[in-house]
Amino acid sequence: MNVVVFDLETTGLSPERDGIVEIGAVRIVDGRVDESQKFETLVRPTSESGSTLQIPWRAQQVHGISDAMVRSAPTIAQALPDFLAFVGESPVVAHNAPFDNGFVRVAARRAGLTWAPPTEYCTVQLSRRAFPRERAHNLGVLAERLNLTFAEGGRHRSFGDVQVTAQAFVQLMERLKVASR
Repeated sequence: MNVVVFDLETTGLSPERDGIVEIGAVRIVDGRVDESQKFETLVRPTSESGSTLQIPWRAQQVHGISDAMVRSAPTIAQALPDFLAFVGESPVVAHNAPFDNGFVRVAARRAGLTWAPPTEYCTVQLSRRAFPRERAHNLGVLAERLNLTFAEGGRHRSFGDVQVTAQAFVQLMERLKVASR
């Protein structure tokens, strides 16, 4: 299976009100994570009118991305075409996919682009199917459950989360394939 796993960091929780500050993605080719095929960029968050958004202190505490770090980064309107080209016609995977896909859909609409991957996989939903008796399915818990580790400084940064999400996706798909036999 060939898919693109992606993750975003944002200024908040609302795709309509908040902005994207980082995009990370990696391709899975024939069931293996291919880190030579990756996409990673900081993004200067902007409002619908195009003005720069400040990164709230609470968001900075989560992902560690500051206004200074994104000052010279491309805006989402500049970065999104490259990300969409990287994804191409591939199915996509995200942890809590409705959240990330919602932000990309709003950003694409504002930029006059379309975000319509042929298939969207959510590792939260896959985890719920693979571990139906477990209550927690956040990425940290899932990583622990599957014996995956985040690269140093990688948690809550797009590419660090993408690496673990990609490995989790491969393991979950294998686990669910075995369970369905």
